[in-house]
Amino acid sequence: MASSGSDFAALLRAWRDRLSPADAGFAPTATRRAPGLRREELAQLAGLSVDYILRLEQGRAKNPSDQVVGALARALQLSRAERDQLYRSAGLLPPRDGTVNAHVPPGIQRLAARLGDVPIGVFTADWTLVWWNAMWSALHGDPAVLPAAERSLARALFGSGAARAATLHIRPARGPDTFEASIVADLKDAVSRYPADGRLQRLVRELRAESEVFAHYWATRTTAAQHTSDRKTIRHPEAGDIHLDCDVLVVPGADLRMVTYTAATGSSDAGKLDLLRVTGPRTAAPRP
Repeated sequence: MASSGSDFAALLRAWRDRLSPADAGFAPTATRRAPGLRREELAQLAGLSVDYILRLEQGRAKNPSDQVVGALARALQLSRAERDQLYRSAGLLPPRDGTVNAHVPPGIQRLAARLGDVPIGVFTADWTLVWWNAMWSALHGDPAVLPAAERSLARALFGSGAARAATLHIRPARGPDTFEASIVADLKDAVSRYPADGRLQRLVRELRAESEVFAHYWATRTTAAQHTSDRKTIRHPEAGDIHLDCDVLVVPGADLRMVTYTAATGSSDAGKLDLLRVTGPRTAAPRP
């Protein structure tokens, strides 16, 4: 597919200038002169370097990958039609129908951005993390430091790469076996609904080869209940054990899951979340 670097650069600049910082979760400041996002803010949201954003906008960086374009489309809160336009301007085919949807609707991003006190992560049908806020990074570590393919709950549970190494110790109230089985059940359901998705097929194939536990759950004929809400204990390196209610909210029509962590007002766990809000996002590091 033919591409125009100048078209891509122009769209990137125009849509960055259009997006309100408040809608993206950034507080207004007195020093802000332009109404849109700064390059460093777009870089933060998309998990890219500021220098790379600059080179893209100047047309010096050519042929961005589909992962990069998808991350930019989500960060810029593009509509589906605008997302497809951005893909084509980069010389790429837009995501096909029948594959796992990774597009987070702008309204969902605006809603999540306004809930800045709550750790929120948005996952696709195969439990790939595609959007998160600063509180999520403060609780779990910044997913932006991980390769895009490793921002996967399934890889964190069953893989042998960076996702598993960076995952904190989390103890679900329903027990780890029930939690793991429910994630595999969700993947089975996704495979049945997206049989043509090559990335999903590759994920399952690799996890079956890497993990005997995953292979066992996958071969089990009895389908566990899909993953829903639970109470979890998270062992945080600075705040210690935090007991939180983890709720999973389904986004109608988008096949996405919004995962939130909350604590009762006035509790010691709420106080620990307040501490993380002050200390801010931390870099994901291998667990001890």
